Amino acid sequence: MPTVNLKNTITLALSVRDRHASAKWYSDNLGFELLHHIDEAGWSEMQTKTEGVTLGLGEQSEPAPGNTVPVFGVLDIKAARGALEQVGVKFDGETETIEGMVATATFYDPDGNALMLAQDLSGG
Repeated sequence: MPTVNLKNTITLALSVRDRHASAKWYSDNLGFELLHHIDEAGWSEMQTKTEGVTLGLGEQSEPAPGNTVPVFGVLDIKAARGALEQVGVKFDGETETIEGMVATATFYDPDGNALMLAQDLSGG
């Protein structure tokens, strides 16, 4: 039995300079569909052609190419984080919450690859 039960979703988060331009590029070239731009959070999300898999575009002035972070959906981020910490999984700082939107926590695999947990707080 796994330490944490994940939802049937994953978001692949990329850092980009211009979310709107990147969203157009992914739409025009790969046929991804824009789900939403959340300008106040510097975040855009697109539906890929794979059910349950979205592409998240996080705007940064100096993006790190090749640094994709898989974001795993969970129902209860506090419980999931606690279970992983109990078995020695290292987290990067505190859980970050954008009220009414999302709570996220970054953690690392044994080789230092960044992964993230996310709980949807929007009621969706």
